[in-house]
Amino acid sequence: MKLIEVKNLHKTYRTGKIRTPALNGVDFTIGKGDFVSIAGPSGSGKTTLLNLLGALDKPDKGSIIYKDTDITSLSLASLSEFRLKKIGFVFQAYNLIPTLTALENTEYVMLLQGIEKTKRRTIAQNLLMKLGLGDCINKRPSQLSGGQQQRVAVARAIASGPEIVLADEPTANLDSKNASSLIEIMQQLNEERNITFIFSTHDRMVIEKAKRVYTLRDGKIIN
Repeated sequence: MKLIEVKNLHKTYRTGKIRTPALNGVDFTIGKGDFVSIAGPSGSGKTTLLNLLGALDKPDKGSIIYKDTDITSLSLASLSEFRLKKIGFVFQAYNLIPTLTALENTEYVMLLQGIEKTKRRTIAQNLLMKLGLGDCINKRPSQLSGGQQQRVAVARAIASGPEIVLADEPTANLDSKNASSLIEIMQQLNEERNITFIFSTHDRMVIEKAKRVYTLRDGKIIN
């Protein structure tokens, strides 16, 4: 089942009179339950593409069809609702809220969705336990290792039941053991919950685990 269709996507950044093309006519499709790697060197447009797929930015030209809806034509309010209900994000810098515990960070998106406290707390606790973080529930980000913070970020991304998880260089700050463990966890969640995962990465291990790989170079898909 086709979930996302990207057509002729263009994006250029402008700083004064300087123009920096990021994407230059990108086309591809992603199916429901896919485990996709967007590969390519730094500067190839991977993060830009993820930001567009997650409705964090808008393209200059082209369309992103989610099921039957072109999300590039949605209002800001509709885009915000789309992100809240359909997308989970795992950022390279984790983006955990420093004053909240691992449990509270995991609950955060569900809080925004209006899920009542008992239900969201149960979901968050179960996820953290599943991710091997049962002893870290009441710790704040500063008390966690990089690998633990990344797993909390994954828990937060999937706790709200998104259809798609977007992960920007998810293993960039991890050693090989933690990186392998994280990808195995994501694979398990992909298989058990049929969540579509889309990564941007240049990590060969992540690329080899993907069901489908799209390679970006100079703003274009080359495979």
